[in-house]
Amino acid sequence: MDVMAVRTFVAVADAGQFLEAAAGLSVTPQAVSKRVAALEKELGVQLFTRDARGARLTIDGQAFLPHARTFLHSAERAVASVRPGHRALRVDVIGRQLSLAGLLRGFHRAHPEIELDVVTLFDSDTAVAAVRDGTIDATFRAVAMQGRTLPRGVEATPVFDEPLHLFTGPRHEFANAPVLAPTQLAGRRIWMPGNLPGTEWAAYYEELAAAFGIVIDSVGPDFGIEPLLDTIAGSTTLATFVSEQTPLVWPAGHDLRRIPLRDPTPLYPHSLICRTGSPHPSLTALRRHLAAAYPGRPDSGTWTPQLRSY
Repeated sequence: MDVMAVRTFVAVADAGQFLEAAAGLSVTPQAVSKRVAALEKELGVQLFTRDARGARLTIDGQAFLPHARTFLHSAERAVASVRPGHRALRVDVIGRQLSLAGLLRGFHRAHPEIELDVVTLFDSDTAVAAVRDGTIDATFRAVAMQGRTLPRGVEATPVFDEPLHLFTGPRHEFANAPVLAPTQLAGRRIWMPGNLPGTEWAAYYEELAAAFGIVIDSVGPDFGIEPLLDTIAGSTTLATFVSEQTPLVWPAGHDLRRIPLRDPTPLYPHSLICRTGSPHPSLTALRRHLAAAYPGRPDSGTWTPQLRSY
């Protein structure tokens, strides 16, 4: 349906005259007549009766008018949704309960005037392809697997390095340690049933395990974080890794422990991935916000994988 024809119909209905509607639309009366006639032909009904007093809506015209107004409002919203500076900035954060969502919430608090559309895509290949194709404006991702590169026209900027903690129950051998070195975990079993083969986080922990002789056990099934915490709380041998800023809540009786890792501190590196030269103006504001909060990676005392980071 022709938007201009519908807009002309509404203008005539509001004015009650073709001549006045033409003046309001800055077109000739003949153009108004042609648009209305074309719309009547498309709908198969007469919308106006014309007499000496002007143009009056027929019963069909009266029935169509509220829907025509809704149609025009929807058309205006559709145009506004892609107008530079008006469409919401669409960003993938992997999971809404993870630290990356916290980064985006911090940006929203600093820039409440910027509309955000937060999505959660599971794997990095899907997320990067969505950035490349313009389905999303940006994604936060960690590391690429060996041999994989970003598509042409897609770039990555480091924005956040998150230290790892060891997570244990109260009867684990390391439960009372104030801090641990990764080398102290050599030969220990670290249970991570969410480490699915082919994911960026599984690749990261494989590198970590190889570097420090740690045993990563991904035997499932993966029932989610709450059952994982329940099992860790009651075990004397099982532990898991969590990132420093991952928010977790557990029953008080679990008495779970988060133990920082030092000398070196394993960092989980996050980058913002977006299209090169993306036209969305709010993406510039997001980049500036993240850059201001990122101190950069220390020259020593940390560990990151040798895989090429996103």
